[in-house]
Parts: sequence; structure tokens; C-alpha cells
Amino acid sequence: MSSLPILSIIIFLPLVGVLLISIINSNSKSGERNLKHTALWVVCLNFIISIVMLANFDQSDPNFQFTENYFWLNSGISYHLGVDGISILLVILTTFLMPFCILASFESIKVSLKEYLIAFLILETLMIGVFCSLDLILFYLFFEGGLIPMFLIIGIWGGERRVYSTFKFFLFTLAGSVFMLLAIIAIYIEAGTTDIVYLLQYDIDPSLQYIFWLAFFASFAVKIPMWPVHTWLPDAHVEAPTAGSVILAGVLLKMAGYGFIRFSLGMFPIASSYFAPFIFTLSIIAIIYASLIALVQKDMKKLIAYSSVAHMGFVTLGIFTFTLQGIEGAMIQMISHGIVSAALFLCVGVVYDRIHTREIERYGGLVNRMPLYSFVFMIFIMGSIGLPGTSGFVGEFLVLLAIFSVNTYFAVFATTGVVLAAAYSLWLYRKVIFGSLIKEDLLEILDLSRREIIILFPLAFLTIFFGFYPQPLIDIIEPATLHLISNISDDLIVIEQINQVEPIIEMESDY
Repeated sequence: MSSLPILSIIIFLPLVGVLLISIINSNSKSGERNLKHTALWVVCLNFIISIVMLANFDQSDPNFQFTENYFWLNSGISYHLGVDGISILLVILTTFLMPFCILASFESIKVSLKEYLIAFLILETLMIGVFCSLDLILFYLFFEGGLIPMFLIIGIWGGERRVYSTFKFFLFTLAGSVFMLLAIIAIYIEAGTTDIVYLLQYDIDPSLQYIFWLAFFASFAVKIPMWPVHTWLPDAHVEAPTAGSVILAGVLLKMAGYGFIRFSLGMFPIASSYFAPFIFTLSIIAIIYASLIALVQKDMKKLIAYSSVAHMGFVTLGIFTFTLQGIEGAMIQMISHGIVSAALFLCVGVVYDRIHTREIERYGGLVNRMPLYSFVFMIFIMGSIGLPGTSGFVGEFLVLLAIFSVNTYFAVFATTGVVLAAAYSLWLYRKVIFGSLIKEDLLEILDLSRREIIILFPLAFLTIFFGFYPQPLIDIIEPATLHLISNISDDLIVIEQINQVEPIIEMESDY
């Protein structure tokens, strides 16, 4: 297993699917069916391979595993891949959600199906590459490359305002990433390499750390997104096709969370400690502000999009507590949000395919015609709230424990976000599911099809399973997290000792 380049296989297998799809004649019903099945089998095979990788992953080893390192560009830039306990779960999340995205598109995409599937497969390659990259240049190429297929998915197959939304999404994220690119160039000049493993051990000058941290922050803050650069997300979600919203909420937002853990904490711990109160403030604003905005939304997708902003606020809170509970909670929250938010967008897609509207007021009384749909929708709503017994509770609870140990006031404000989440989520469920069935076009609406059951039930099962038994996730995350915290603590202790010595030297020089 160690000699097999399994990470390269997982990254580039979707491109094999692209080649297969490109030679299929799609001008007939059988051709379209072959396109769908080919794409589905490729992403399912990729998920199986990623599970095999997980089965061979040594959970006790905090270092990077399944590493591949080949000379690529001269002067210290290489094709370097590897995963640890933090990144492997995000790889699994990506490969797990992709089959559902393809299945969700079987009935809804009528135009340019071949190009649509090709865009999704290329996107999968780029997303997995982000989590596996151990070279800054390679990471940046995968990180920014994902903008292109997502730009096309929203811009071509999106709603009425798709052009505006996709350009806003592209420009916001690209503008932030320009600063990260400049920082990567400066790091290369400073350290002579872009190898992430080396840079995690390299002592970057504290004065430079603040500049580099701000440059990376500019990119990650837009991507996650944090207040006030979050406005692109609701627009992108509303106009994106269902599968686009699933992958945007389920995976793309997690790239920034991963970036904060890997780079902001790993490479710039001194700057991260200095800017932690700033992050806490922005996170609290995001949690409360986005929740309040969600309360007045009329579009189901927009409401779920604002809830994503609030939930990712908990992620950034947990990361910058520098505690085991906080970082583990942030990771579990990312995994949970990837499952629950993806499922919520799929649930919206189910009724949208039938009625062709996302307006909350157009629904009501669906429990009378769609009991199975109402049941699974309830599970995901409970997961979004963070009800005990769902995966959403575990992550939020650990984050709240961590932030409480750091700052009580921030913990109190963060807790209000949980209350507000219950308010807008339960309001949404009541308006859509309960009440009298009086709308004429709802009288004949059908419950979940077999395809939709196959999509939604695994997600519902995981929401409940990780709510009661999160230990498998913790076992994978904990060694890498402890290793990260240990390195951060060492750096902070050194800088504290330096700061203590400097006044003594100054006093001696006065005499």
C-alpha cells in the first residue's frame, strides 16, 4: 500500500472519467444515460478507493501519511502530497458527497449534460488536491483552480441572476487570493522553499508572521466566508443548481477552514495568537448577524446559506481557541455542516424539482402528502440547530466549551447563535411541512422517489450516528491536533521568553 500512489489516484481518477465522458455520444436518450452512469461509477469508485485509504491510515501517527514527493519545478517547488488526521476526513467528505451530487443532477439538468458532468469531475480533482497538497504552490493552484468549474456551474446552469452571482463569487474569492499569492512568493524568498512540511517547522520571523497571516486571512475569510465579506455566498447559493449548492456548502467552504488550521495556526502561530480576539469578534458578529438575517428570508436556499455563514462562525471560533476541544470541535463542525447543509440543499432541490419555486410561502402542509420527506427533513433541521443526538450538537458543544475556557463573554454571545438557529430553522420547518394543504399544485405532489431515498437516507443516518457516536472522528483528528497544538505552544513559549529577556537587557544597558 505504501508504494502505491493512492493520493494521486484519488486526485486524478475523476479526470479519467472526464476522458470517458468526452468520447460518449450524448445525442440520444441512451447516450445521456451512459453519461450519467459513467460519471456516477467514477465518483463511486473514487469514494471506495478513499475508504480503502482510510482503512490503511495509521490513526496513532500524527505525521503526514501516503506521501508522494517528486521534483516539479526547480528551486524547491515540488509535487508533494500527503494527508494527516486533519485533512484525510475532508478528502473522505469530498468523495462521499460527489455521488450524491451526480445523482441529484439526473433529472434536473436538461441542457449541456456532458459539459456539466465534466465540470463536476474536474471540480472534484481540484477540491481533493487542496486537502492533499504539501507544497504551497501546488496548494494555491488547486485552491484557485476550483473557482473555474464552479464559475461555469453557476454561470451556465444557474438561475435567472446567475451571471451576476457567479461574477460576484469569482471576483470576491479571487481578490482575496491575490494577497495569499504575494505572501507565498514572500515566504519562498524568506525560506527558500514552498514545502509545507518544512515550513511547519521553520521559524518565520514574528514581524513577518503578522503580514503573512493577514495575507492568508484575506483569502480564507472570503472563502469560508466571514462577515463582512460573506455577501457573495447567499447569491451564489440561490442561483446555483442543487448539486452546485451541495458542493459549495459541503466542501468549498471547508477549504478555508482547513487553510486556517494548516497555515494560520501551523505556520504563523504568533500572529494567530495576536489576532485571535479579532477573529473571535468577527465570528460572533457572523453568528448573530447571519442568524438574524436568516429569520427574515423568504427563499429557502437563502435561509440555509445564511445559516452556513453562522455555522462557519463556530468553526473559526473553535480554531483560534488553540485548544484541543476547540480545534476538534471545529473539525467535527465542518464535517457535520458538510453533511447537514448538503442534505438541506438536497431537500430544497426535491421540492423545487416538483413545484419549481423556492419561496417559503408557496409551501405548507407537505406532511400530508410527503411524510417520508418530512421525516428526513426534520432530521436535518435538528442537525442544523445542533440538537443533542445529532452531529451538529457535538461540534458546537466542543467549540462552546473551548471558547468558554478562553473568554466567557464570547461564549455567551456564541450561545445566542444556537437559540437563533433554532428560531429560523423551526420557523422554516413549520411553514413548509405543517399547516393545511390548501395550495392546488401541492395536492398531487409525490413523496420521495427511490433515487431521492438513496440520496437522503445515508446523510440522515450519518447525522444521527455521529451525534451519538463521534468517537471515530475524534480518534482520527486527535493525534494530528495534539501535534499541532504542541508545536504552537513551543513557538509561543519561545516568543514569550524573548519578550521577557528584552526588558532585562534594556535595564542592564541603562546602567
